[in-house]
Amino acid sequence: MSLYWLSGEEEPWKRVIVARVVFGLSLTKFFLRFKEGLSMNFLKKGFLVSILSISFLWPGMGFSESIKVGAAINLTGPISSWGKYHAKGQQDYFRYVNEEKGGVNGKKIEMILVDTAYKVTEAVAAVRKFAVQDKVDMIATWSTGEGLAAKPVIQNYKIPTINYSSGWEILEAPIEYMYLPFASYRLDPKIVLDYILAIHKGNEPPKVGLLTYNNAYGRSVHEPTKEYAAKKKVNIVAIEEFPPKTVDLSTEVLRLQKAGAEYIFMQLTPTAIIAALRSADRINYNPPFFGTWTSTDVDFFKMGQGLIRNRLKMQFFGCLPSDKNKGSELMQELIKRYKTVDKFDTSYWVGVVMGSIMERAMVRADEKYKAVNSKTINDAMESFRNEDFGGLLPPVTYTKSNHEPFLSGRMVSVNEDGSYTPLTNFYVPEKEQIKLLR
Repeated sequence: MSLYWLSGEEEPWKRVIVARVVFGLSLTKFFLRFKEGLSMNFLKKGFLVSILSISFLWPGMGFSESIKVGAAINLTGPISSWGKYHAKGQQDYFRYVNEEKGGVNGKKIEMILVDTAYKVTEAVAAVRKFAVQDKVDMIATWSTGEGLAAKPVIQNYKIPTINYSSGWEILEAPIEYMYLPFASYRLDPKIVLDYILAIHKGNEPPKVGLLTYNNAYGRSVHEPTKEYAAKKKVNIVAIEEFPPKTVDLSTEVLRLQKAGAEYIFMQLTPTAIIAALRSADRINYNPPFFGTWTSTDVDFFKMGQGLIRNRLKMQFFGCLPSDKNKGSELMQELIKRYKTVDKFDTSYWVGVVMGSIMERAMVRADEKYKAVNSKTINDAMESFRNEDFGGLLPPVTYTKSNHEPFLSGRMVSVNEDGSYTPLTNFYVPEKEQIKLLR
């Protein structure tokens, strides 16, 4: 048997596999040499030991140890269709790493998933369980409110945590162990308002109305929007907010119409956006609608037939199938392999991104410190400098004083057939120029 894999020129997990194969064969040879006087039953046991040694670290069959990730995600509460695909994307990516890469240097990534039902108390309880009982190495929290509530527990137990929702409040001091996977919601208003200014006709400032939830997630765009609007001379004519369980938005949309809003900027999840579009149709109100990167999921396009039309755009800093880069190729591979979704979906993509950043942190911890645990992972994350994910998302940088990964994005059109069309370049607001592509 060639020992090329033991030379250090291949992946570490392959070297471990071959080492165990050699050990297993040697053990079998030992038993066969001394078969005189040994019972057949004993020989069988020796052969079994060798087989177990060969298979113990084969990808998908067994691992030397595991790296534990706790994920507290809304799976059954309001707006849970979004959370379900986040969880599935993260699970699929970890499964892919375990099957294709043998985990992280022979260590399996184990994801412990808990449903928060969109309740802060459930999220905090889940995080405490991850820290005290499960002894996890990393955590994923979900909504802005849940992340904020769990923050003291996370920082007490010193476990690096990435919050799905990128509310900027998450990174208000102290920031230790709390990370965002994307630019905060301060970015979305800038790109949306830049785009509105680029397409607006006439000499008067554009009139924009905000439509958001009345929780931490919804309100996270209020101040950034008002600040940037004042700087760019955009007129914010009204802010309408409502509870996440609200089904009919006719009252809120009617108020925006009466306030003279020419454009509606929303911080809503998919189900509520459908309700807003339906309510606008009821009163014959047809302004362009703009959303943040949280605007769509798989179910959105099923519910939105005949409602989406050509009036919905959103800020999105991820890859699209039309980009044809390594990130989009990874997405297509996961879709083909696991069939969790039929085609590219942004909510599934979010889960894949979460898994990708976490895995990269584990890999860097293993490379730098020869150990993967909460401390080495956190140290590794704070050493990220333009980590390249092949276009899956913009290059990621974290430092000790800044846990926001990047500041660039773009506008895309949301199409009724479930596809997305780039409308602008990727750019950094206030540093680079927005360029319309169509």
